[in-house]
Amino acid sequence: MTLFEAVRDLDFLDEGSTIYASEPWMASSQTVVSPEPETGALPADAQKLRLKYFLEVFVAREFLEGWVGSLGSQPTPQEKLARLIKYAKTDA
Repeated sequence: MTLFEAVRDLDFLDEGSTIYASEPWMASSQTVVSPEPETGALPADAQKLRLKYFLEVFVAREFLEGWVGSLGSQPTPQEKLARLIKYAKTDA
């Protein structure tokens, strides 16, 4: 899965999961969506691929809902991804 695919399919992902992606974050970044282990460490599949924490699914959903609500028009999936990457880098 790519980061673009994860963001595109965000509404279908498990709300309790976390998105892990390869850096630098971009549309083609390799991505795993998995529950965060209770230890707080990376899941084994994310560790194996050397992925980094991106955002929890519920946080990404809430952020996009607020952002889209303030726009007055529906952004493209690419615009949603760009805004989420900016948010993950600067505000999360």
